[in-house]
Amino acid sequence: MAEYKIYFKESVEKDFRKVPKKDLQKILSRIEALAKDPRPPGHEKLSRQEKYRVRQGLYRIIYSVQDKELTIWVVKVGHRKDVYR
Repeated sequence: MAEYKIYFKESVEKDFRKVPKKDLQKILSRIEALAKDPRPPGHEKLSRQEKYRVRQGLYRIIYSVQDKELTIWVVKVGHRKDVYR
């Protein structure tokens, strides 16, 4: 199976600044793993949207998948209490 290319929305850089460094490494590893499997075990499709989310500890990674182009767009990263606002 081909690997997906990962892109980040510009606002994700700002999201990363709010995450502690120890958690940031785990989040980045989780995002890299999406390139091989964009819908890993534990992923959930967000209701009424064409986006998915995966958990990494207390943080959530919101992303969309374009299967035809083999791309993943990371839209938002944040603490579980704030990410859906």
